[in-house]
Amino acid sequence: MTQAKVRPRVSFEEYIDFCAQTDERWELVRGELVEMTPPTWEHILIARFLERAFETAIEQSGYDWVAVRESGQRTDSDSSRLPDVTVVPFDEIEPVLNQTAVLTVPAPIVVEIVSPSSSTEDYDVKLKEYQLLGVKEYWVVDHEGLGAAKYIGFPKAPTITVYELVEGKYQPKRYRENDKIVSPTLQGLNLKAIQVFAAAQQRRGKDKIGGSGQ
Repeated sequence: MTQAKVRPRVSFEEYIDFCAQTDERWELVRGELVEMTPPTWEHILIARFLERAFETAIEQSGYDWVAVRESGQRTDSDSSRLPDVTVVPFDEIEPVLNQTAVLTVPAPIVVEIVSPSSSTEDYDVKLKEYQLLGVKEYWVVDHEGLGAAKYIGFPKAPTITVYELVEGKYQPKRYRENDKIVSPTLQGLNLKAIQVFAAAQQRRGKDKIGGSGQ
């Protein structure tokens, strides 16, 4: 997710009130309001594809979860992020459906799609926040291979890194090209890295999920 201008410090409660009164998208980072710049079309299409892929796997698993875009994830007393895709337990949001969409408990899965201005945050700052919060599975989708070599290897190439929380620490696994992605949380997910990257170029009805992941 990309970032832009910053406003004065506010509390989490003030942030929620502010978000309810604006159509713009803001994150709360250590008490500061940070406006998020509009994503690229590639970014949007990849997020849409993953949302649908997660929904398919959730239905097959029987979990009472929902995959969504544009919702928030509170990460600390004075911080709240806007992941590109979030898997949310429905029982956590059912009592607050008419309130600003910010999850206050750790999501089972959070996805950030890397943009030129966000690579450091996605691989470092946000990773640490989600790890400390206890998000069980964190995806970094780097469809342009923008991350440093220490994160995606060398030679640099489009890479999806899935971080699994093991005893409080994230353990990463990288996926490229025809690698089949393994989700520790959604066992039924049937997806290859190349399908995610190709989603940025696909038209409606052609972003197949499932069968071609074998």
